[in-house]
Amino acid sequence: MHCCCAPCANRCIAALQEEGHELTAYWYNPNIHPFTEFRARRNTLREYLAELDLPLLEESGYGLRPFLRAVGEDFENRCAVCYRLRLFQTAKTAAERGFDAFTTTLLISPYQQHDLIVKTGQDAAKEYGVTFLPRDFRPLFRDGQTFAREHGFYMQKYCGCVFSEEERYIKPKKIIR
Repeated sequence: MHCCCAPCANRCIAALQEEGHELTAYWYNPNIHPFTEFRARRNTLREYLAELDLPLLEESGYGLRPFLRAVGEDFENRCAVCYRLRLFQTAKTAAERGFDAFTTTLLISPYQQHDLIVKTGQDAAKEYGVTFLPRDFRPLFRDGQTFAREHGFYMQKYCGCVFSEEERYIKPKKIIR
């Protein structure tokens, strides 16, 4: 399961474990900026998964420069590029490791483009020959946030990329459904 952060991961993990899935978490988030934010999210996820005794695969390095190159001049469609980068890499890793399926914690956020995430996950699954689990975790979002606060998780204030950080100061928040 691709994980963006512990606050989003906790209810996704619980739901999939209740369904009987054996999970391995995967950290690949080249979009997160600045590095201190990247590190805070990654370290909180590491600590939470260690408590659960759940394995974590991590892509090494801070990928801001490759992310910015990928986004290029098309900042308005940056979310599609970001989903593609992360989900295709997750599918590739799942295939290389022999996993049956993959999913992402991005599917819990009411602030993300759910349908685009699902389509991107399905495209990645087709390319790499693994199954994508398109769960709608959004009904669990508030419970996940509550769980995160109760457990003292680091709680971010924006999606992760430099553009979403900018928008949090200049635009009102909009929930996408």
